[in-house]
Amino acid sequence: MSRAGGPIVRRGREVVPGYRVVGLLSRGRTLDVYDVWSEERGCRCVVKTLRPDRLDDARARNRLLREGRLLRRLAHPHLVRAYEVIVEPRPAAVLETLTGETLAHLVDRRSRALGGAELGILGLQLASALGYLHGRGVLHLDLKPSNVVAEGGRAKIIDLSVARAPGRIPPGVGTWCYLAPEQARGEVVGPEADVWGLGATLWEAATGDAPFDDGDDGPEYPQLVRDPEPLARRRPRLPRQLSDTIDACLRAEPARRPSLAGVVRRLARVEGVPDLSRIR
Repeated sequence: MSRAGGPIVRRGREVVPGYRVVGLLSRGRTLDVYDVWSEERGCRCVVKTLRPDRLDDARARNRLLREGRLLRRLAHPHLVRAYEVIVEPRPAAVLETLTGETLAHLVDRRSRALGGAELGILGLQLASALGYLHGRGVLHLDLKPSNVVAEGGRAKIIDLSVARAPGRIPPGVGTWCYLAPEQARGEVVGPEADVWGLGATLWEAATGDAPFDDGDDGPEYPQLVRDPEPLARRRPRLPRQLSDTIDACLRAEPARRPSLAGVVRRLARVEGVPDLSRIR
């Protein structure tokens, strides 16, 4: 089977040694993601590998291997796990299989919007994973609903392909309508950029819309020219503590955003959300 990007590995064939294809999950600009059977583990896994037409793309290769090696060093209930990184004959990262759906898909298919307690618990789980990353000197920098998988009441962050240490970055690293203003401008980024991503993700989870998706007719980066609509206007029945916290995460100036610890404290005060800091 073949399509734009080169041939797709057929079902039952090895995409890399020891991993037989069950099916193609997705094809992106540089990567193919396969559902595979692991001969060694006797179970299904996920393999991310370069598209056939990108095998000579050194930047894409390095980015994939860097992501796989980073995920292998991490272990957190709300982060996808990596089992193995393969360099030859074809670069690949072997990841755990997640049986849920992306937050973007969940929000799109539900007839009812997520409630206050659901949003608060989601926020605590994502903040927990981000705090773990930050403690290891890593920023995610691409948090959005399509990079969160909801599985049995547990959220897991995926795709650390642009993750890096705090510091100055090239303009626009990440996904345009979820970028913190300093990220869009290519300035120095720190944990505050992921606080912004958390706010944007929760705002969309609450409303079904990205806070800064103005379509093709708007400015390149709407977040550089306007503030988001206050969440309470879209969801007036949400607990004010929750909507105010999400709005605070989306403040233009990094110094005015709450810290992740501050976000956790605020969300823990939302009705129906357990305060996990009291569990010892």
